[in-house]
Amino acid sequence: MEPITLTVLIVVILVLLIAARMSIRVVRQYQQGVLFRLGRVIGVRMPGLRFIIPLIDRLPLVSLRIVTMPIQSQGIITQDNVSVDISAVAYYRVVDAVKSVVAIENVAAAIDQIAQTTLRKVVGRHTLDQTLSETERINGDIRQILDVLTTDWGVEVTLVELKDIQLPEAMKRAMAKQAEAEREKRAKIIAAEGEAISAAALGQASDTMMAHPLALQLRNLQSLVEIGVDKNTTVVFPAPLMSTIGELSAFLARESQAASPTDAKAPIKPAA
Repeated sequence: MEPITLTVLIVVILVLLIAARMSIRVVRQYQQGVLFRLGRVIGVRMPGLRFIIPLIDRLPLVSLRIVTMPIQSQGIITQDNVSVDISAVAYYRVVDAVKSVVAIENVAAAIDQIAQTTLRKVVGRHTLDQTLSETERINGDIRQILDVLTTDWGVEVTLVELKDIQLPEAMKRAMAKQAEAEREKRAKIIAAEGEAISAAALGQASDTMMAHPLALQLRNLQSLVEIGVDKNTTVVFPAPLMSTIGELSAFLARESQAASPTDAKAPIKPAA
């Protein structure tokens, strides 16, 4: 065999190998291939071994798995003019491989940008208290807006979550003072309710003791027993204060009446 013929044969074999390599595509289980022939969409190729015509067909692969996309922190002014920095995370997946290739150039970049603008728009319509307490509703609003915008791209946004909310230091201190004042208010209300209940119970106890005088004496004896537990050298005999004062007043009155007749019977000496 002549050298020129051998060279041509080797070149032909190499060209066939390269063409065979270019015509074979492997579509993985989580992918779909969009087949373009001379620039037109022919159809979708499912997972498996697929063959295309080299230099005529093109088969870009589209992943159908859920993609986690962090939304970078955004400086947002709430409805009550409080500046906060909020970051979030979004989860999306491609549901229509043809639309995701034909309708938009870069799905990830487009969703990233639209998610940032939507986050600023939705949070800006809420106050700070609503942003902190109604995160579920804000997440739902952002997801709903993104779903409407990305449907034409063949993309479904499955979940959006606010990840971090950074507040100014002055606002943190103000919120801490507010929480402290709220706790103090609750403590005072609970203490006042306890005093009211205690006063009502004491009133009922005093009514019972007025109806049963021996109850007070029994209570005094109980107090003596409690004092004697510690083996004190000083013993205090409790007595009703008002009755003691009344008896003392009566004793002084009797003494005054006894002394008055003696002073009246005393003779008056005439002046010299």
